[in-house]
Amino acid sequence: MLDELRREFADVDRRILELVAERQRLSKAIGSAKREAGLPTRDYEQEKEVIDRARAIADECRFSPELAEQIMQALIRSSLTIQEKDHVAAHGEGGGRRVLVIGGRGRMGQWFVRFLLTQAFEVEVADPAGGVEGCHHYSDWREAELSHDYIVVAAPLGAANDILLELAERSFSGVIFDIGSLKGPVQPGLRALVQAGARVTSLHPMFGPDTELLSGRHVIFVDVGVPEATRSAEELFSSTMIVQAHMDLDSHDRLIAWVIGLSHALNIAFLEALAASGEAAPKLVDLSSTTFDEQLRVSNRVVHDSPKLYFEIQSLNEYGTEALTALLNAVERLRAIVQSGDEVSFTDLMENGRRYLEGRHL
Repeated sequence: MLDELRREFADVDRRILELVAERQRLSKAIGSAKREAGLPTRDYEQEKEVIDRARAIADECRFSPELAEQIMQALIRSSLTIQEKDHVAAHGEGGGRRVLVIGGRGRMGQWFVRFLLTQAFEVEVADPAGGVEGCHHYSDWREAELSHDYIVVAAPLGAANDILLELAERSFSGVIFDIGSLKGPVQPGLRALVQAGARVTSLHPMFGPDTELLSGRHVIFVDVGVPEATRSAEELFSSTMIVQAHMDLDSHDRLIAWVIGLSHALNIAFLEALAASGEAAPKLVDLSSTTFDEQLRVSNRVVHDSPKLYFEIQSLNEYGTEALTALLNAVERLRAIVQSGDEVSFTDLMENGRRYLEGRHL
């Protein structure tokens, strides 16, 4: 009896996955029709209709509308990813132009390599750690003639500044930009390139190397005084659904200290507190709450990323200690309020947080 039920279960799973494959084929066709009609890839009104319809069907079939919504959201993301990739490939601006990615073997370097290849750029990689399949490789970027249309510096922050400074002494006509998470450490190199008359700008992709769907993701463009170079870098993303943000060089690191530095520190401290508690992780997971689970998932992603990169983000940002001090002060205030049994002040803390988030869509 049990074996028969499991066979039926497996058959249902197969039919579900076959329907998902059929849905993806339809997604590609819909994406092509959108491109021909000049319509945007993402249609939020249509997405709402799909989710509302799924919840209604789930209600009729007597299973969780929330589960139905989660399933449809995953399918929508998959469809958008397929359509966006096709759109980028169809409308990419590469056309055989050449790009050199210095540090292209690194994780974000490889993301840029893949992204540019889909736009029909001829991509070359310079990295002592090795090459990337399908790309000409230089162990040292100095071996290249630098006759490329774009040069992307995707090296670690310390090395990136040295590369930019040395590039400022070379002659090339292409657009050059770094992709560092901080701009203070590379400011000398960027300013040297500006003084040398280079077409230079600076980017900060606000997403990780595993990102596929760019809808809703941000890239910060930091104009260092050569607007034409910034516009050329923006064109690389014109066929995507990326959100383009703009920031001046002096403001970038101050704001990033709060957006990235504070959030990283909070998650590292969260797991450090748990590790120091003496409580076994499996036991805590068994007793977990919704809030704990969500925090644990975010913290897990943080601590499994590059410690070197995260240390650079904390230690090389001249504004970084401001955010860390604010975090320390907030925790100390919370502890003092709890120890004193001051419910009014505790309520004030939460209401202050609500006021801060007013008007922000989460």
